[in-house]
Amino acid sequence: MLSRFMSGSIRNLEREYSCTVRLLDDTEYTCTIQRDAKGQYLFDLICHHLNLLEKDYFGIRYVDPDKQRHWLEFTKSIAKQMKSQPPFTMCLRVKFYPPEPAALKEEITRYLVFLQIKRDLYHGRLLCKTSDAAMLAAFILQAEIGDYDPGKHPEGYSSKFQFFPKHSEKLERRIADIHKTELIGQTPETSERNFLQKAQMLETYGVDPHPCKDVSGNPAFLAFTPFGFVVLQGNKRVHFLKWNEVTKLKFEGKTFHIYANQKEIILTYFAPTPEACKHLWKCGVENQAFYKLEKSSQVRTVSSSNLFFKGSRFRYSGRVAKEVMEQSAKIKREPPEIHRAGLVPSRSCPSITHGPRLSSVPRTRRRAVHISIMEGLESLRDSAHSTPVRSVSHGDSFMPRSRSQATDASEGTAVISDEAYSPSDSVLPTPVAEHSMELAVSRQINGAPCSIEEEKESEAGTPSLGEGGDFGADSRSAREGAGGDTALSEVEQVNKFVLSVLRLLLVTIGLLFVLLLLLIILTESDLDIAFLRDIRQTPEFEQFHYEYFCPLRRWFACKLRWVGELLINK
Repeated sequence: MLSRFMSGSIRNLEREYSCTVRLLDDTEYTCTIQRDAKGQYLFDLICHHLNLLEKDYFGIRYVDPDKQRHWLEFTKSIAKQMKSQPPFTMCLRVKFYPPEPAALKEEITRYLVFLQIKRDLYHGRLLCKTSDAAMLAAFILQAEIGDYDPGKHPEGYSSKFQFFPKHSEKLERRIADIHKTELIGQTPETSERNFLQKAQMLETYGVDPHPCKDVSGNPAFLAFTPFGFVVLQGNKRVHFLKWNEVTKLKFEGKTFHIYANQKEIILTYFAPTPEACKHLWKCGVENQAFYKLEKSSQVRTVSSSNLFFKGSRFRYSGRVAKEVMEQSAKIKREPPEIHRAGLVPSRSCPSITHGPRLSSVPRTRRRAVHISIMEGLESLRDSAHSTPVRSVSHGDSFMPRSRSQATDASEGTAVISDEAYSPSDSVLPTPVAEHSMELAVSRQINGAPCSIEEEKESEAGTPSLGEGGDFGADSRSAREGAGGDTALSEVEQVNKFVLSVLRLLLVTIGLLFVLLLLLIILTESDLDIAFLRDIRQTPEFEQFHYEYFCPLRRWFACKLRWVGELLINK
């Protein structure tokens, strides 16, 4: 607490801050911002740097010292939102996935969404069956290395690239076959468009999962997509509510509620921390407003509680999807030039470079990030019947997905994969102190420099698999942190109770003050009502009238005459 107070004091003394934003192609954009600069200023700088006009789909994400991810709010000061000391590090990411990404007006926008979905595919956030996976990977190869050339691409060349958390030889051969025979002659733009058309048909397209637990303590992932609210649990999509079916989103502490108009359904889930729950709620409010509303003028301030003096208040600021598409249709300019670079093959251990690079401009540093896949993943995989508290594997997140749509009529579930949905970098990490030793060991195993792991950690808001505990941590880590979590939750509950009491007290005082003013106006008026006549005849009212009200009225009248004379003279 003291360190945060001191860091805040230091920031207040500085007039300018250095800010680095990691772009979707893993280059970095560094700039200097003023102390009072708002998020919109930084976002506009990045969009100008990228020559991006269809910018409403994107946002800037950052991670606080407690490893909680946040979206930068454009209407607020950057310095006040950041809880860490400068220089600040953030990431540009797709915030609102386009319902039809292939139909986006400009190629630069489609290209950036392509990079984001390719990243989702690698980290296990986007699941698909084997045939779809092979086709998606082949589109990536065609877009980034071009047509198959026997002189440049020897046997097994597709195995040198990492598209998913885990590959099989059969899948790699299928990728190569498609690339060699079916995609010859496709330009990068065509391959990217076909990739987007294929990806948007998948059930987990646009999913940015939030780890939670249900009322039984079983792990689940909550997500907001262009089409509605989704709950993924085990290997099934257990709930899907379209946006027009979702009526309210509420949270209190770690508890998150979703209200639907289908038979008054109320879904309840529990986030790892109150901050994670608030982030989940704000994401839901923004996504609902963006995809559901017809106009931005319909956006209203939303409260997290049914009581107006309790809870958090939040308002989405920005255009809605329909307005964005209408505005995009009006764009008339020469398409901006896109500079693509090829994929970088992995070395001794599987790795991935998240693709092409944009053209270099001043204050941009190129930095290819090779994210190492941890060794020994297979030994860490759990069966579908494992304990509810399980570690989230960076490994076999890519599972063949059944499209048979075997929907259980009684439960309304749909199978999305053969094994549990476990995105590798979408979980909430534990504080650094609890996994620092395991982090060092994992770095030695992988031979990765510290900056690589730290960069991944700050980008995704999560440690790599070898770093141990997180929301899906094993029972040992849970027992170690139980005491601290209990004490912290008690303090948080006390603080929330005190804030609620203070809000109630302030509201009460405000109402009493308004009632007092209303009573004075009524008693000083000419209304002839019995109870007002009784009040006027009391000695106390006469004293107040002659000693306070009359002098105050004369003073106001004098000021008004003075202002009127000034206006007349002008």
